[in-house]
Amino acid sequence: MNRILQNKIRASKTIAVLGHINPDGDCVGSALALYNYLKDNMPEKEVTVWLEKPPVKFSYLRGFDEIRTAPDKDFRADLAVALDVSDRGRMGDLVPVFDGAKDTLNIDHHVTNPGFAADTVCLPDSSSACEVLFGLLERDRISRETAACLYTGIVTDTGVFKYNATSEATMQTAGFLMTTGIPFGEIIDRAFYRKTWPQNRILGKALSQAERNEDGKFIWTVVTFREKEAFGAQSSDMDGIAEQLRLTEGAECSCLASERIPGQWKLSLRSAEVVDVSSICARFGGGGHIRAAGCTITGKLPAEFMPEIRRLVEEQISQ
Repeated sequence: MNRILQNKIRASKTIAVLGHINPDGDCVGSALALYNYLKDNMPEKEVTVWLEKPPVKFSYLRGFDEIRTAPDKDFRADLAVALDVSDRGRMGDLVPVFDGAKDTLNIDHHVTNPGFAADTVCLPDSSSACEVLFGLLERDRISRETAACLYTGIVTDTGVFKYNATSEATMQTAGFLMTTGIPFGEIIDRAFYRKTWPQNRILGKALSQAERNEDGKFIWTVVTFREKEAFGAQSSDMDGIAEQLRLTEGAECSCLASERIPGQWKLSLRSAEVVDVSSICARFGGGGHIRAAGCTITGKLPAEFMPEIRRLVEEQISQ
């Protein structure tokens, strides 16, 4: 185990593991991977995972039912570890749990990470936070359950190994995790491809009302809170829509604007080869990766902010 993580774990009795708002597969996977690793090898440690309500599709991961979702401002841990969190504010209502800890560590892979913890391990060239975490753990102490968590995060953040961040090291990591006996095919289906009935319905709605610019290189769609309610869909059911739009023939960049709660819009941007969507999202207080990023816009309507998104995308394409 990498010395910085090893030293912090050894010096701590109570450990809080946290992730970002609207947790995805890499967030849930990395958080539960660290949780399971510590439970397997250091049972004397008191480890708690704190996440905003995670998608049920990841319930196959051990420890999923132990995740705490309600913030506790009085909780004080010896160490708080934030995983897949690109900036402090991305922890949302769980920030007090992080701030209340005696010591903090951030394990991440986002190029926009400012280094908000006492110590940060951020490797932007890595495919996922799970890949970064894997490099900090002792391989011979990684159980099948921990491996399943790590594999889940890598699979989801690489789009099943097709995104540009996928490297030789990524494939070697995945290969090692497979040797532990994980059901890798089932994990890929459950974490990435399988969809619920509400997910399929809201996907159809989003695609049916998508728009694109004159040359078809930018495509976007808007899903309102009322539409999600009508289809029985949750915010987590929006996963994959932006990517499906990007796969449209001739498209370079896509954007999904999903209303999480009335008046608050979550934007998910994806690009193929040219547009740096992280720089666009950074203008709105968000961030992420060059080809996949997001941000949140509050108090404006899509008719107000989407023209600006379109302008920034087309500006990059024209260059």
